[in-house]
Amino acid sequence: MINEALKELESGIEKAQIALKRELSKIRTGRANPDILDSVRVDYYGSPTPLQQLASISVPEARLILVRPFERTQIQAIERAIMERQLGVNPQNDGEVIRIPIPALTEERRKEFVKQARKVGEDCKVVIRKARHDAKDMIDALEKDGDVGKDEAARGLKSLEEIVKAGSAQVDEIVAGRERDILKV
Repeated sequence: MINEALKELESGIEKAQIALKRELSKIRTGRANPDILDSVRVDYYGSPTPLQQLASISVPEARLILVRPFERTQIQAIERAIMERQLGVNPQNDGEVIRIPIPALTEERRKEFVKQARKVGEDCKVVIRKARHDAKDMIDALEKDGDVGKDEAARGLKSLEEIVKAGSAQVDEIVAGRERDILKV
């Protein structure tokens, strides 16, 4: 029963880290990354549709994203949606494709992005602490109900703390790696 609580904790930590990686991939670095367009929704015949479903997105150069709509009639709507998202980019439409040049980041902007990455990392740690709290409550309830003994519960809590410590350390590594990418000129 304690193993189930620990497995649930590990699963929660893993999901939090996956979400962290997804959020960090949206933070711009000096290189073109098509993931920054993940949050763009285009008004497609009255319904907000993800950009990936309306166009192919590629990165032909280190500082350029190319968006090729499947329907040429949607090029204006796609361009408008990208500009409304305020991603800090200026799309250029030539009638066939939308070119999105990625400007070089200033030192000040890089520091802003590092702060943003750290905040996302801290949010992930909050989720891990919540999962820890839930697992601890489960173990405490098992001990209170008499399903497990005090020693077994103590061992479970010790294992729980080790899992949380390892998960938090992994979050720090992920954020530090992204910081290096952001600060690399």
